[in-house]
Amino acid sequence: MSSTTLPARLRKDLRAIYGDGVGFSLMVGMGETYVPAFVLALGMSEVAAGWIVAVPLLLGAVLQLVSPAAVRGLKSHRRWVVLCASGQALCCIGYFLLALTGRAPQTLVFLVAALYWGTGMAGGPAWNTWVGTLIPRRLRAPYFARRSRGCQAAVLIGLVAGGLALQAGSGTGYLLYVFAGMFFAAAISRAVSVWFLSTQSEPQPLPENHRAVAPGELIRRARHGSDGRLLLYMLAVQAAVQISGPFFTPYMLGELQFSYLKYLSLIATAYVAKMAAFPFLGSLAKRYGSQWLLYASGLGIVPLSALWIVSDHLGYLLILQVFGGTIWAGYELATLLLLFDHIDESERTSVLTIFNLANAIALIGGALLGGALLKLLGTDRQAYYVLFALSGAMRIVSLVFMVRVHRIAFRPGPIATRVLGVRPNTGSVDAPIISSVGAARGEGGGAGKATIASR
Repeated sequence: MSSTTLPARLRKDLRAIYGDGVGFSLMVGMGETYVPAFVLALGMSEVAAGWIVAVPLLLGAVLQLVSPAAVRGLKSHRRWVVLCASGQALCCIGYFLLALTGRAPQTLVFLVAALYWGTGMAGGPAWNTWVGTLIPRRLRAPYFARRSRGCQAAVLIGLVAGGLALQAGSGTGYLLYVFAGMFFAAAISRAVSVWFLSTQSEPQPLPENHRAVAPGELIRRARHGSDGRLLLYMLAVQAAVQISGPFFTPYMLGELQFSYLKYLSLIATAYVAKMAAFPFLGSLAKRYGSQWLLYASGLGIVPLSALWIVSDHLGYLLILQVFGGTIWAGYELATLLLLFDHIDESERTSVLTIFNLANAIALIGGALLGGALLKLLGTDRQAYYVLFALSGAMRIVSLVFMVRVHRIAFRPGPIATRVLGVRPNTGSVDAPIISSVGAARGEGGGAGKATIASR
């Protein structure tokens, strides 16, 4: 259907959803991505620069638990999402003010980061449900594909603009003012996305079929099922990866003394490789199955951290980033396809919320272990090598959970994602747009009623 034949209200909503995504993505690219570098510029430790991308996520995962109650209390998904998005914009202003002062207590920096992730993650489940009520099922797949490409481009633009600005300001004595300018631009970008969110309609404030799943019920249902084993494998991988993952930025900027331009080139390479690989990997999943893609990528991520020990030559690391971005794209696509095929549409907000909390706990557990070891061993190159090797060893252990994931026969389809952050070791931190899963599976009319249960 041509866009000109769509109802005027729907055309306005589609433009607003797209504009919100672009504004949010610009904020991620030029703001959130460079928070660890900002922590180092403030003179804080390399361990603090690693923990700043992990520890605050716990507050985000906890705050999102209030999302269903907040939506019911406000009687609106839109009001809650706009409130949370406004909170993120204010957090960017907080970073801006901290950069202008040139110094700040570490606890205050972590508090701003925690509120940033808290407000962002708290609005995520409600946003997913709300968007699903706005876009007709027949339009979702092509629309979300186009929106994802626009958002990825916006992240890359913000990423490159921020990196080039930091490179220009490096060594001038005005570096913190450059950070201030970047965070102010990130706040404006998020404010624009808030405006777009406020203009979207809300024809179905509270879906009648929405059902909350208690954590205990989810554990009982998942304990013996193949899908429960998939969840355990994903949590094991997260814990193993985060032993070293948060510390790649301090390793590059602190230990290796890379310039901001080299740092930009490495994180941008992983991000571009990841985004470019998704269509090809989707074709492989469709041809060979998501189970095959899970096994291939699960094996592929095992040596990624340890390969950083081999050499610190920029050319080698760029090649490694291409490989790593591709492998992580395969892993995330495979787990999303396998996971969301088994979650009933009426339970997705609730199940996603609970899993996000467990995922954050695994992430923080790994990061705290890695940071404690780095403190104990000293922040020199050999200490980082221990972290990289230990992370690789724990990824091998996670394979025990992977081989217990039973083969499930279903037809994979595309899943659109939102980029929540960019990381040197994984390319990006993504969250699925749940309504795009429904479009891929052809749900409706009683279809797609599988849940997380024993099969």
